Amino acid sequence: MDKIVVLFTMKTCPYCQELKDMLVNENIEFFERDIHEYEQEYQIFSEITGNDYVPAFMTIENPESESPDTQLYAPERDFDELEEGVSIIKEFYDNTKNPI
Repeated sequence: MDKIVVLFTMKTCPYCQELKDMLVNENIEFFERDIHEYEQEYQIFSEITGNDYVPAFMTIENPESESPDTQLYAPERDFDELEEGVSIIKEFYDNTKNPI
């Protein structure tokens, strides 16, 4: 797998469910991480982004390589509407880097 998306969610968050539903409807693959089950992982994410809102996500290109390209996306920092988050994820999956 060359690209993956990790979605940070919380069970009681309606926005999290809505984003998951939107991704499923678009046939977009993602790995879900509940912030309570993956507390340490999410704490690191929050410290780096300076934001602890959910749903949040990270994109990882070439996850098996020694230096994967990872980008972090937090609501109210990188996107305001859930549709913007979906667009970011779709662009990530659709975008292929062409060597010059």
